Amino acid sequence: MASARNEPNKTAIFATTLTAFFAIAGIAIVDPILPAIGADLGATTWQIELLFTAYIAVMAIGMIPAVMLTGKFGYKKILATGVSVVAVAAIAASLTGNIGQLSALRGLWGLGNAMFFATAMVLLVSLANDRAWAVELFETCVGLGFAIGPLIGGLLGEISWRVPFLLCGVFMIVALTVSVTRLKDPAEKPAPLTLGQVFTPFRRPAFVILCVITATYNFVFFVVLGFTPVFLGLDVIPLGFVFTAWGVGLALGILVVGHRLAHRIGAVQTVGIAIVVLLASLFGLVTSHSTTQSVLVLVVAGVCMGICNANLTDLALAAGSPDRRVTTGSFNLVRWGFAAPAPVVAGLLAEHVGLTSPYWVAIGVLAVGVLTFLAAGHVLARNVGERVFWARLNKDAATVEGTPEEALGELV
Repeated sequence: MASARNEPNKTAIFATTLTAFFAIAGIAIVDPILPAIGADLGATTWQIELLFTAYIAVMAIGMIPAVMLTGKFGYKKILATGVSVVAVAAIAASLTGNIGQLSALRGLWGLGNAMFFATAMVLLVSLANDRAWAVELFETCVGLGFAIGPLIGGLLGEISWRVPFLLCGVFMIVALTVSVTRLKDPAEKPAPLTLGQVFTPFRRPAFVILCVITATYNFVFFVVLGFTPVFLGLDVIPLGFVFTAWGVGLALGILVVGHRLAHRIGAVQTVGIAIVVLLASLFGLVTSHSTTQSVLVLVVAGVCMGICNANLTDLALAAGSPDRRVTTGSFNLVRWGFAAPAPVVAGLLAEHVGLTSPYWVAIGVLAVGVLTFLAAGHVLARNVGERVFWARLNKDAATVEGTPEEALGELV
């Protein structure tokens, strides 16, 4: 952290990471209040799951134009516009009267977040002298957002499910003020981008393999995040505490376990272990006989998810295009695009097949990711100078020690 004192753009970096905290808290804040929203608005399970799906789907699609617009307007304007959109959507959501309007506003919320996430990391890395410190600070705020968001949602949702949305809007107005007054674009203006350029990373085998694994993992992430509040059947405040525990596990995986384990055994093997344990956690949820057991398994799943989140973006930046905007846009399109259907699919399955059926489908989807990893993980490992112990096909992998962070360092 000492390097932070030598950062000339420290205030701008702190402003960006603070906004990231508010943005992530806005995702997680919904978890404890999903059942309350359904009861108040007379919505079915799959309809309340639309609050996640609309948000994620619009965010996935919005990433591409957001990335392209940075070449015309710069990072600061796109980021500030995104924060403004989130503020308006959150406050309007607190006043809405039916599930259709609320879902549409969550979609608008997702568009605002797309503008933010398409620019925030690139802006941070451009502004910081110590890029590793800036990325770590960003990840800390993401972890805290997932941990504190459900707590805010649970405690304030006991008053009304509308209060957490209203508070999110107020938070984003604060973030907007900070963004407008403290942020600045890098000295070098980003070059214009075409739609074709955004898809160039998909020509790289390692990037495609990583995208397949990420797609299956993110589908499962949002089955767990979006459907488990319904599955547990708890009241608002207990749900808030349960998902705070999950968020703490996620933050632990991001901030403590993920990078340390990657430095010991490599990021590729770390992700492989995490998704295998996550697969076992899904079996634990589907066979659970008590709420206590379900919560414990949920926290373990949170740690695994944090470990994955800590390493997947690093691996994507190392495997994708040298232009960080291009890689970020392509990777987030896959990450959020495949996550978007998960909540609604889970809701429909729960209504028409059975309460545990969403987890069985999630198990099948993640199994595809695990098999892909076992079959082609050596290609991904070779891309960052690592080896995987289960494959002998990577004999020509680099013999030097390397990490995705080091590969990213060469790119930036």
